[in-house]
Amino acid sequence: MLPRARLGAMHSVVFAGFSASALKARIEDAEAKLVITSDGQFRRGKAASLKAGVDEAIEGLGDNSPVEHVLVVRRTGIDVPWTEGRDLWWDETVPKASTDHEPEAFDSEHPLFLLYTSGTTGKPKGIMHPRAGI
Repeated sequence: MLPRARLGAMHSVVFAGFSASALKARIEDAEAKLVITSDGQFRRGKAASLKAGVDEAIEGLGDNSPVEHVLVVRRTGIDVPWTEGRDLWWDETVPKASTDHEPEAFDSEHPLFLLYTSGTTGKPKGIMHPRAGI
């Protein structure tokens, strides 16, 4: 979390079991330009797709989608739908990135992360935590 914060990028962690509509709402709220996911996860010993749910959520945003790239970690090796120009494999992309990055200075109220309540008593509420206090 701290290296990402030094670059000024806000993050929002989501539960892998969310529906596409729940994920869509969180992507929309965060105005996420980048989504990091994996090809899938193992559930009861079998590979289950995660990338397809991300695609469905982004498609649901239509032309208003803020997402520029989806970074995909190869975890299960299952085939996944692919959008050329948007989707990138983690293991092919990250090694090409520079290791030199200058930290940025940000106001103490600059967003650090977005976290949601459980929503057990209604619609989940997003809470933006600023950099101050971390």
